[in-house]
Amino acid sequence: MAIQVAHVFTDRRHGDLAVDGAPAVLTARRAAVRATPWTWLRQVHGFHVVHAAVPGEHAGVEADAVVTATPGVALAVHSADCASVLLVGDGGIGVAHAGWRGLVAGVIEATAAALADLGTPPQRAVLGPCIRSCCYEFGGGDLDLVAAHYGADVRSTTGSGTASLDLPAAVAGACRAAGIEELDDAGTCTACSPQHWSHRAAGDTGRQALVAWLGP
Repeated sequence: MAIQVAHVFTDRRHGDLAVDGAPAVLTARRAAVRATPWTWLRQVHGFHVVHAAVPGEHAGVEADAVVTATPGVALAVHSADCASVLLVGDGGIGVAHAGWRGLVAGVIEATAAALADLGTPPQRAVLGPCIRSCCYEFGGGDLDLVAAHYGADVRSTTGSGTASLDLPAAVAGACRAAGIEELDDAGTCTACSPQHWSHRAAGDTGRQALVAWLGP
């Protein structure tokens, strides 16, 4: 029987899950989502991936992705505009924090490779709420750099007609580069949604989370 995969993309209703919050408050909010120790990360917009084999292993380390093949281990990444991406293999999962710098650094490909090393290469991915091209003004050499990695589809325009980055298109390009063709997209723009924190649109310090685990 295939192992089941569960995941939650939190929003304001779950409370602020920024990792530097009050420990007791964070513990209660995390438990309300998934009542087991989380492997959460101090994200640095890089491509480092860790492997969690027991609940809470590597919690608080500097990394931008974590993988597991152990049922019950809760993996978490946090965002307020960047992409949170779940990678799913046959018996393993990974979660990645993917802003444009992390994407260019290869965080999706590195997460896929880490899952392959566990014997469970990813077959599909799920993209959660993130800033979308309508709101992500972005130009110059940085946009050229992302396009050089993931193609012209990453170039878009904002609602006011200025150059922007299509972050979901960049995630899709990274998934294809990692051999993942199936990508499910939540379709929500954090900058447009009143239910989500957005650093870019509102200067929010609050964070939502992607939390994922293998059954039961």
